[in-house]
Amino acid sequence: MPSFQTRLKITGLRPGNPPEAVMDTAVEALGTRHHVEAHQLQLAGGVPLLNLRFLVDATEYNGENRQALESAAMMRDAVENVALTGSLTVLRRNRGRWSPV
Repeated sequence: MPSFQTRLKITGLRPGNPPEAVMDTAVEALGTRHHVEAHQLQLAGGVPLLNLRFLVDATEYNGENRQALESAAMMRDAVENVALTGSLTVLRRNRGRWSPV
């Protein structure tokens, strides 16, 4: 099964939401469609960055990429309910390297 990774910048919390709600929401949303292999929070230039790695069912290359992009967008929409977001990047694992989709 192909492995993908999302990187979503978080620029702030919406009122009434604790910080842990951001990752919980992201994992839950992405987990409705795919197996989430790992998740972590990093700081990139002082800005929180959610990293989630997930698997897409093997079909055909472009279809897998499309599923990953759609799922990442759906995850971002869910996170927008609890936080303000910045850029979203989707990467695919190819021969041991992460490449943009």
